Amino acid sequence: MNHGKRRLLTAGIAAAGVGAALGATVWFGGTQEGGHGQSGRQQAVAERGRTVMPFDLEETTHHFTPAETGGIQDVVADQPGDAEQIDLIRTHLQQEAKAFGQGDFGDPARIHGDSMPGLTKLQEGYKRIEVRYRERPDGATLTYSTAEPALVDALHDWFEAQLSDHGDHAAAGH
Repeated sequence: MNHGKRRLLTAGIAAAGVGAALGATVWFGGTQEGGHGQSGRQQAVAERGRTVMPFDLEETTHHFTPAETGGIQDVVADQPGDAEQIDLIRTHLQQEAKAFGQGDFGDPARIHGDSMPGLTKLQEGYKRIEVRYRERPDGATLTYSTAEPALVDALHDWFEAQLSDHGDHAAAGH
């Protein structure tokens, strides 16, 4: 191995070690496996999620779809006729749309942590992000739109963190 590659490898290992000590593995998927094929991080997020989200994570799925001007977040019942889960999803996402529109991203912070990628930028730029709520037959959708590329990037980072953290309870795209 040449000196440059060894230095890069050493720097990467050191950065990973520092990142792990600081909790950076949060969004890169842990290697420790817990129950149901989830990392310890994903299990912790699911536990905290149960205290914030009224619907059952085992009976619903989050879908995160990046878009050119922001992104689309769908939360759907895994069983399309599950009226209880659908009602809980709709109630929660209506509340979240209102909170996000006022710059309150407290629920995601409680679930994913205050250092979640994109979160600070979204909190600071909330007045320049439009959050729209829409019902769908199996749940509800939040659509995030902004004309600012930095906020679009923050939304995409925020989506990626949620995809990683929610594990089996989330999927990319619709």
